[in-house]
Amino acid sequence: MIIRQFVYLDALARERHFRRAADACSISQPTLSAAIAQLEAELGVVIVKRGRRFIGLTPEGELVLSHARRILADAQSLKDSLSELRTGLRGALRIGAIPTALPLVAHITAPFSRRYPAVKLTVLSLTSQDIQSRIDNYELDVGLSYLDNEPLSGVIPKPVYHEAYVALFREDDRAAAASEIAWADVAQRDLCLLTPDMQNRRIIDGIFRSVGHAPTPVIETNSIFNLCTHAAIPGIASIVSRQLVDFFGLPPGVRSARLIEPNAIRTIGLIMADREPTPPLARALFAMTDFMSDATAVTNHLR
Repeated sequence: MIIRQFVYLDALARERHFRRAADACSISQPTLSAAIAQLEAELGVVIVKRGRRFIGLTPEGELVLSHARRILADAQSLKDSLSELRTGLRGALRIGAIPTALPLVAHITAPFSRRYPAVKLTVLSLTSQDIQSRIDNYELDVGLSYLDNEPLSGVIPKPVYHEAYVALFREDDRAAAASEIAWADVAQRDLCLLTPDMQNRRIIDGIFRSVGHAPTPVIETNSIFNLCTHAAIPGIASIVSRQLVDFFGLPPGVRSARLIEPNAIRTIGLIMADREPTPPLARALFAMTDFMSDATAVTNHLR
C-alpha cells in the first residue's frame, strides 16, 4: 500500500492539484485524498498543507516526498532489472536535453530505439539547471547537457561531442563575406542571443568578457529557431552552435562565419544520477554512445 501512496504523493507534488493528480493516477479524487490521509496517519506527520485547494507540502511533507521519489525510482529500477533478465529491456526512459543539443538527440535516441523497441522514450527541452534539478528529484533518468562550464553534482558524466560557435549574418551584410570573424568584432554588432537563464547564453557572455567586451543584445529569445531566423533581419547578428548549422542548415538569406580569437569550445555529454545499482535503461543509453566521440562521429555513424 505504501508504494501506491508514494505514487499518489508524487503525482500531487507534480500536478499541485488534487483532481489533476487523481486523473494522472487514474483514480478518483476521494481515493487519492484518502490515501494521502492514510499515509499521514501511518507516518504520524502532516504532509499536505490544509486548505480548500492544494497549497503545498509541509516541511515534513517535502522530506517524505524526497524519500518517496527515491523509493519509487529504486522500485522502478528493480522492475526494469527483472525485465532485462526475463525478456529484455522495456519500460520508459525520460531524457532532458539543453536546447542547443536538440539537433543531436535523434542521433542518440534513434539507434537506442532500434535496439530496444520496447522502451518508450520521452525527450524534454530543458535548461541545464532544470536537468540537474530533475535528475536530483528522480524526475529525469538521463540528461544531455554541458559538462565543463558550470559545476555538476551527484551525477555520472559521459562526453558525447564538443560544441563550437558561429555567427550568423544576413547574406548581404559585409561580414557575411568572411569565413571567420573575431568575437571582439561581433561584440560591436546588434545581437540576438538566448535568454540569460540558458547556459549557452552564460557561456557566450563569458567568452565576450574574456576578450574585454560585454555586449547588450537587442533581442533575446529562448528559441534556437528564433536565433537563426532573426539573423535574416538587416543589421542583426546571432550566435549559434556550429552543430546546429551542420545538422539543420541555414535559413534562406543567412550565412555563417566561424568565431575565432578565441576558438572556444564546450563539452556536451550525457549525465545520470550517481547511484547504485545503476538504472538499467540509463546504463543502456550510456553504453549506446560509446562510439560517439564528437558530432562528426555521430553523423558518420548514421550515414
